[in-house]
Amino acid sequence: MHILQLVGIGLTATVIIAVLRPQAPQFAMIVGILAGVIMLTMVVHNMGKVLSTLNDLANAANVDHGVLTTVLKIIGIAYIVEFAAQIARDAKEGALAGKIELAGKVGIVILAIPIITDVVESLVHLLP
Repeated sequence: MHILQLVGIGLTATVIIAVLRPQAPQFAMIVGILAGVIMLTMVVHNMGKVLSTLNDLANAANVDHGVLTTVLKIIGIAYIVEFAAQIARDAKEGALAGKIELAGKVGIVILAIPIITDVVESLVHLLP
């Protein structure tokens, strides 16, 4: 992934959208969604190296892989929710974007409960 490619796709889509929006707003929205999906796919495609590095660090630090998996799921939810909420905002659906973000926050809290429980239990064991 080259950052210039991502920026180029984003700027090209922005110009196309600016030209299309007055005459064909539905097509402008489709171009925006398509550009976003292409950029997201390019970023996700290169995540293998990051995941491998994080896995190596977790092994070196003796971190439970369940914790690493949960943290990566939380990060994934945050990015996907942000992407979906921005698409809703682009479609002038601010209320729906807020609901998408709320759903993501609830999902993150649900995933984080086991980690929070482990931290609290560790603290309780440390206290006299």
